[in-house]
Amino acid sequence: MQQQTEIATLGGGCFWCLEAVYDQLNGVLNVESGYAGGHVPNPTYEQVCTGRTGHAEVVQVTFDPAIISYREILEIFFAIHDPTTLNRQGADVGTQYRSVIFYHSPEQKQAAEAMIAELEARRAFPSRIVTEVVPLNAFYPAEDYHQEYYQNHPGQPYCRVVIAPKLDKFRKQYGLKLR
Repeated sequence: MQQQTEIATLGGGCFWCLEAVYDQLNGVLNVESGYAGGHVPNPTYEQVCTGRTGHAEVVQVTFDPAIISYREILEIFFAIHDPTTLNRQGADVGTQYRSVIFYHSPEQKQAAEAMIAELEARRAFPSRIVTEVVPLNAFYPAEDYHQEYYQNHPGQPYCRVVIAPKLDKFRKQYGLKLR
């Protein structure tokens, strides 16, 4: 019997941070860093960094819904970034760092909108959620050197100062979901 998979495409700041988290989850089969949401086909990292392509840094997460649900993917997404800051995550500023969920189906759109409404209703964050929920038109993989960045460069300063503390917090909160 062939394994059923789903794909989630998410932007929540630097794609290195998101990739490092989703790589560790049981049921996640692949995580690929890339770009989505813009008007320039096949953009380069340098182009995306200008903020003029319209693209966001995203990860495309391929997962087995029999092991981890789309809802759980979203719960983790909202736990590992600040969905209340427009076009910024920490020191990373620009539209390429926006909080965005690119849905692949009407069911994903409904689930994302329901989760945002639920988080807003229970005032899970001190400010209003600004996460965009938009259809995925195209996904462009990032350059090879961006793939598995944290895994390949754990001693790099950005990895030590930004990603490692985020991973520690994530592991404490979601330890039972780790591989």
